[in-house]
Amino acid sequence: MTRHFRILQPGLQSTVQDLGRIGFQAYGVPVCGALDSMALRLANALVGNATGAAALEIRLLGPAFEVSGGPLRMALAGASADTEVTIGGETQRYGAWRAIDVPEGARVRIGALAGSGCAVLAFAGGIDVPPVLGSRSTDLKGGFGGHEGRSLAAGDRLNLSNVRDLGPCLALPSPPVAETEVTLRAVPGPQADAFTEAALEAFFHTPYRVSREADRMGMRLDGTPLTFRGGADIASDGIVTGAVQVPGSGLPILLLADHQTIGGYAKIATIISADLPRAGRLLPGATLRFRAVSVAEAEAARRAAEAEMQRLIASMVPVREGAGLNLEALYGANLISGAVSGI
Repeated sequence: MTRHFRILQPGLQSTVQDLGRIGFQAYGVPVCGALDSMALRLANALVGNATGAAALEIRLLGPAFEVSGGPLRMALAGASADTEVTIGGETQRYGAWRAIDVPEGARVRIGALAGSGCAVLAFAGGIDVPPVLGSRSTDLKGGFGGHEGRSLAAGDRLNLSNVRDLGPCLALPSPPVAETEVTLRAVPGPQADAFTEAALEAFFHTPYRVSREADRMGMRLDGTPLTFRGGADIASDGIVTGAVQVPGSGLPILLLADHQTIGGYAKIATIISADLPRAGRLLPGATLRFRAVSVAEAEAARRAAEAEMQRLIASMVPVREGAGLNLEALYGANLISGAVSGI
């Protein structure tokens, strides 16, 4: 029997995502993919997958599911949350940023997320759903990709691809720290000249707050309204992930993974690719600021982000279950030879 898991409770919004559907925006097809691509890549590395293997993206509260067809290995990355694994009436709890081997018949529950609005749960082998236009990502607006083009529901069954020679479970010793204050770097434009100098000053030097109107498509921001030299409307043109559109209200909209492919509002700035995962983690009510950077600075930041990703993956170590006292480390700290008798 194929290894799989059956959804008991779906959580608030759980979808199958990978790194996105690249190359089809000219035909009106959004990229989609994980809001936090950094979490997707790290979760996949923890279970030995290719960097873009399909996994579950979890929003705010995780799912509960039952494992069938054989054991599986999984890892949660991107946010802090308790993972409960129950079998034979006994429950064990695990944290994030580590791989876990789960036996057949076990029930797994992922709790509420902390430190981020989304997390990624990867499984060794990856989730085996049919690719659509080269990607397994769910397009919620289009209703295709992922599992039946929708968020998971109770009773859904998801198969896993076969995998061999897993080796030891891995953990990330020093995972990324949750941010309390977020500053997103952005390149001005492509229609920065549509805004007054006062608007540009306000956008890059005053805080904004994520409103309750926030989803995978984008988030409306509350703060200082931005003023135009003429009007908000432009001839519709292409949109990239991270574009900041400003409608007639003057309040910015930060566009995320499921954004539309064209739009007719002026765009004051574009979030740099290195900061897109940080934008995807934001929750309603979060405060953020924007900082203007050049294209050259954005390219350097992208290279630095990739170097940091490779460093994190290289730092992963085997999980040490029930580790005892490390005498070698104790002696190496020179604690014994430095002791002084008080007698």
